[in-house]
Amino acid sequence: MEEQFILRVPPSVSERIDRLLSDEASTSDEIPLDLCFSEDGRSGTFVIGNEEFPASLLDLPAVVESFKTYDDCSLVKTADIGQMIMVREPGDPTPNTVEYRHGLTPPMKDARKRRFRREPDLNPELVQRVERDLLNILSGRTVENGNEQQEETVAEENTNKKVSSSSSPAATPVEKPEEAPETGTNNNTPAEVEPERSESEDSDDSI
Repeated sequence: MEEQFILRVPPSVSERIDRLLSDEASTSDEIPLDLCFSEDGRSGTFVIGNEEFPASLLDLPAVVESFKTYDDCSLVKTADIGQMIMVREPGDPTPNTVEYRHGLTPPMKDARKRRFRREPDLNPELVQRVERDLLNILSGRTVENGNEQQEETVAEENTNKKVSSSSSPAATPVEKPEEAPETGTNNNTPAEVEPERSESEDSDDSI
Protein backbone atom coordinates (compact mmCIF):
# COMPACT_ATOMS: atom_id res chain seq x y z
CA MET A 1 0.00 0.00 0.00
CA GLU A 2 1.11 3.52 -0.80
CA GLU A 3 0.72 6.74 1.19
CA GLN A 4 -1.40 9.18 -0.78
CA PHE A 5 -3.40 12.35 -0.21
CA ILE A 6 -5.74 14.61 -2.17
CA LEU A 7 -4.35 17.95 -3.33
CA ARG A 8 -7.06 20.53 -4.01
CA VAL A 9 -5.81 23.79 -5.55
CA PRO A 10 -7.43 26.90 -7.09
CA PRO A 11 -8.13 26.87 -10.87
CA SER A 12 -5.18 29.15 -11.65
CA VAL A 13 -2.76 26.85 -9.87
CA SER A 14 -4.24 23.69 -11.40
CA GLU A 15 -3.52 24.96 -14.94
CA ARG A 16 0.13 25.48 -14.09
CA ILE A 17 0.38 22.06 -12.50
CA ASP A 18 -1.22 20.48 -15.58
CA ARG A 19 1.43 22.08 -17.78
CA LEU A 20 4.15 20.75 -15.50
CA LEU A 21 2.77 17.22 -15.65
CA SER A 22 2.17 17.21 -19.40
CA ASP A 23 4.68 15.59 -21.77
CA GLU A 24 5.00 18.74 -23.82
CA ALA A 25 6.67 20.69 -21.03
CA SER A 26 10.36 21.29 -21.67
CA THR A 27 13.06 21.19 -19.05
CA SER A 28 13.58 24.94 -19.33
CA ASP A 29 9.97 25.64 -18.30
CA GLU A 30 10.12 23.58 -15.12
CA ILE A 31 8.74 25.42 -12.11
CA PRO A 32 9.70 24.37 -8.59
CA LEU A 33 6.99 22.96 -6.33
CA ASP A 34 7.24 22.91 -2.56
CA LEU A 35 4.94 22.21 0.38
CA CYS A 36 5.87 22.88 4.00
CA PHE A 37 3.84 22.72 7.21
CA SER A 38 4.08 24.49 10.54
CA GLU A 39 4.57 22.81 13.90
CA ASP A 40 0.89 22.01 14.38
CA GLY A 41 0.91 19.88 11.22
CA ARG A 42 -2.39 21.32 9.99
CA SER A 43 -1.47 24.65 8.36
CA GLY A 44 1.30 25.26 5.85
CA THR A 45 2.41 26.95 2.65
CA PHE A 46 2.26 25.71 -0.92
CA VAL A 47 4.93 27.17 -3.23
CA ILE A 48 4.81 27.04 -7.02
CA GLY A 49 7.43 29.10 -8.80
CA ASN A 50 7.71 32.40 -6.97
CA GLU A 51 4.18 32.40 -5.59
CA GLU A 52 3.06 31.17 -2.18
CA PHE A 53 -0.41 30.01 -1.23
CA PRO A 54 -1.78 29.09 2.22
CA ALA A 55 -2.65 25.44 2.66
CA SER A 56 -4.52 23.39 5.26
CA LEU A 57 -4.61 19.68 6.03
CA LEU A 58 -8.22 18.52 6.48
CA ASP A 59 -9.81 15.16 7.28
CA LEU A 60 -12.29 13.82 4.73
CA PRO A 61 -15.75 12.72 5.94
CA ALA A 62 -15.18 9.25 4.45
CA VAL A 63 -12.28 7.10 3.31
CA VAL A 64 -11.56 7.21 -0.42
CA GLU A 65 -9.98 4.23 -2.20
CA SER A 66 -7.30 4.78 -4.82
CA PHE A 67 -6.72 2.41 -7.76
CA LYS A 68 -4.18 2.04 -10.57
CA THR A 69 -4.52 0.41 -13.96
CA TYR A 70 -2.03 -0.47 -16.70
CA ASP A 71 -4.40 -1.79 -19.36
CA ASP A 72 -7.60 0.19 -18.66
CA CYS A 73 -9.30 -3.09 -17.70
CA SER A 74 -7.81 -4.37 -14.47
CA LEU A 75 -7.77 -2.19 -11.37
CA VAL A 76 -5.33 -2.57 -8.50
CA LYS A 77 -6.02 -0.88 -5.17
CA THR A 78 -3.08 1.18 -3.99
CA ALA A 79 -4.18 3.19 -0.94
CA ASP A 80 -6.94 4.39 1.39
CA ILE A 81 -7.09 8.18 1.42
CA GLY A 82 -8.55 9.93 4.44
CA GLN A 83 -7.00 13.43 4.28
CA MET A 84 -6.86 16.30 1.84
CA ILE A 85 -4.50 19.27 1.44
CA MET A 86 -6.56 22.26 0.41
CA VAL A 87 -4.64 25.17 -1.14
CA ARG A 88 -6.41 28.52 -0.90
CA GLU A 89 -6.02 31.94 -2.40
CA PRO A 90 -4.19 34.42 -0.14
CA GLY A 91 -7.40 36.28 0.75
CA ASP A 92 -9.56 33.21 1.50
CA PRO A 93 -10.50 32.51 5.16
CA THR A 94 -8.85 29.71 7.12
CA PRO A 95 -11.07 26.68 7.93
CA ASN A 96 -12.25 26.64 11.55
CA THR A 97 -12.24 22.85 11.94
CA VAL A 98 -9.95 20.02 10.92
CA GLU A 99 -12.84 17.99 9.48
CA TYR A 100 -13.90 18.91 5.97
CA ARG A 101 -17.63 19.36 5.61
CA HIS A 102 -18.03 18.00 2.06
CA GLY A 103 -16.76 14.97 0.18
CA LEU A 104 -14.95 14.87 -3.15
CA THR A 105 -18.02 14.36 -5.36
CA PRO A 106 -21.35 16.27 -5.62
CA PRO A 107 -23.40 13.47 -3.98
CA MET A 108 -21.20 13.83 -0.89
CA LYS A 109 -22.02 17.50 -0.43
CA ASP A 110 -22.58 18.33 3.25
CA ALA A 111 -21.93 14.68 4.09
CA ARG A 112 -21.16 15.44 7.73
CA LYS A 113 -24.84 16.31 8.38
CA ARG A 114 -26.78 14.38 5.75
CA ARG A 115 -25.03 11.00 5.80
CA PHE A 116 -23.49 10.88 9.26
CA ARG A 117 -26.25 12.45 11.34
CA ARG A 118 -27.11 11.28 14.85
CA GLU A 119 -29.01 8.03 15.12
CA PRO A 120 -32.70 8.40 15.95
CA ASP A 121 -33.97 7.51 19.41
CA LEU A 122 -35.43 4.01 19.56
CA ASN A 123 -38.36 2.87 21.66
CA PRO A 124 -37.11 0.54 24.44
CA GLU A 125 -40.24 -1.62 24.15
CA LEU A 126 -39.60 -2.13 20.45
CA VAL A 127 -36.00 -3.14 21.14
CA GLN A 128 -37.12 -5.66 23.77
CA ARG A 129 -39.75 -7.14 21.46
CA VAL A 130 -37.25 -7.56 18.64
CA GLU A 131 -34.80 -9.15 21.08
CA ARG A 132 -37.45 -11.64 22.24
CA ASP A 133 -38.35 -12.49 18.64
CA LEU A 134 -34.69 -13.09 17.82
CA LEU A 135 -34.26 -15.39 20.83
CA ASN A 136 -37.38 -17.32 19.77
CA ILE A 137 -36.00 -17.78 16.28
CA LEU A 138 -32.62 -18.94 17.60
CA SER A 139 -34.32 -21.47 19.89
CA GLY A 140 -36.16 -23.05 16.96
CA ARG A 141 -39.57 -21.53 17.60
CA THR A 142 -41.50 -19.21 15.38
CA VAL A 143 -42.18 -15.67 16.39
CA GLU A 144 -45.93 -16.26 16.81
CA ASN A 145 -45.53 -19.44 18.90
CA GLY A 146 -42.95 -17.75 21.08
CA ASN A 147 -45.25 -14.80 21.68
CA GLU A 148 -48.16 -17.11 22.54
CA GLN A 149 -46.06 -19.04 25.05
CA GLN A 150 -44.87 -15.82 26.60
CA GLU A 151 -48.45 -14.58 26.88
CA GLU A 152 -49.48 -17.87 28.55
CA THR A 153 -46.58 -17.56 30.97
CA VAL A 154 -47.57 -14.01 31.83
CA ALA A 155 -51.21 -15.08 32.30
CA GLU A 156 -50.14 -17.91 34.63
CA GLU A 157 -48.03 -15.53 36.66
CA ASN A 158 -50.95 -13.13 36.99
CA THR A 159 -53.24 -16.00 38.06
CA ASN A 160 -50.75 -17.16 40.67
CA LYS A 161 -50.54 -13.64 42.02
CA LYS A 162 -54.33 -13.44 42.31
CA VAL A 163 -54.52 -16.81 44.08
CA SER A 164 -51.80 -15.88 46.55
CA SER A 165 -53.48 -12.58 47.29
CA SER A 166 -56.87 -14.25 47.85
CA SER A 167 -55.36 -16.86 50.22
CA SER A 168 -53.88 -14.21 52.49
CA PRO A 169 -55.61 -13.91 55.95
CA ALA A 170 -56.51 -10.29 55.40
CA ALA A 171 -58.57 -11.16 52.35
CA THR A 172 -60.42 -14.17 53.80
CA PRO A 173 -64.11 -13.40 54.30
CA VAL A 174 -65.68 -13.80 57.75
CA GLU A 175 -67.85 -16.85 57.94
CA LYS A 176 -71.46 -16.13 58.76
CA PRO A 177 -73.16 -18.25 61.43
CA GLU A 178 -75.24 -20.96 59.95
CA GLU A 179 -78.95 -20.55 60.32
CA ALA A 180 -80.79 -23.24 62.28
CA PRO A 181 -82.73 -25.53 59.98
CA GLU A 182 -86.46 -24.93 59.95
CA THR A 183 -88.54 -27.49 61.74
CA GLY A 184 -92.09 -28.59 61.04
CA THR A 185 -93.40 -26.84 64.15
CA ASN A 186 -93.66 -23.16 64.43
CA ASN A 187 -93.18 -21.46 67.77
CA ASN A 188 -95.86 -18.96 67.01
CA THR A 189 -98.54 -21.58 66.33
CA PRO A 190 -100.24 -23.12 69.33
CA ALA A 191 -99.20 -26.62 70.31
CA GLU A 192 -101.40 -29.42 69.16
CA VAL A 193 -103.80 -30.59 71.88
CA GLU A 194 -104.53 -34.24 72.17
CA PRO A 195 -108.19 -35.00 71.57
CA GLU A 196 -110.20 -35.87 74.63
CA ARG A 197 -111.01 -39.48 74.99
CA SER A 198 -114.60 -40.48 75.26
CA GLU A 199 -116.06 -42.68 78.04
CA SER A 200 -116.53 -45.54 75.65
CA GLU A 201 -112.89 -45.59 74.87
CA ASP A 202 -111.99 -45.56 78.57
CA SER A 203 -114.28 -48.42 79.17
CA ASP A 204 -112.68 -50.40 76.36
CA ASP A 205 -109.24 -49.85 77.80
CA SER A 206 -110.34 -51.01 81.18
CA ILE A 207 -111.68 -54.23 79.74
